Amino acid sequence: MEVRFHKDFKKEFGKLSPKIQQKFWERLELWQEQPSHPLLKHHVLSGKLEGKHSINVSGDIRAIYEELDIVIVVYLMIGTHSQLYG
Repeated sequence: MEVRFHKDFKKEFGKLSPKIQQKFWERLELWQEQPSHPLLKHHVLSGKLEGKHSINVSGDIRAIYEELDIVIVVYLMIGTHSQLYG
């Protein structure tokens, strides 16, 4: 599977602390190995983000991605629950 990152994701990712950035890389690896692992709280979104997916990074930090096809996903956004859904 090819993982890509949207420019908005990269911008917000750069604002996160090094600790949270490291946690994201750990969760991304876990997601690639076991997408349904309970720590990820992986789920499909509805509403304005319908069809996109969310994984838990750490505490209140979530990462949202979209499947372009069966081999390419693009991480679109990362931030707190209120930043992403509020």
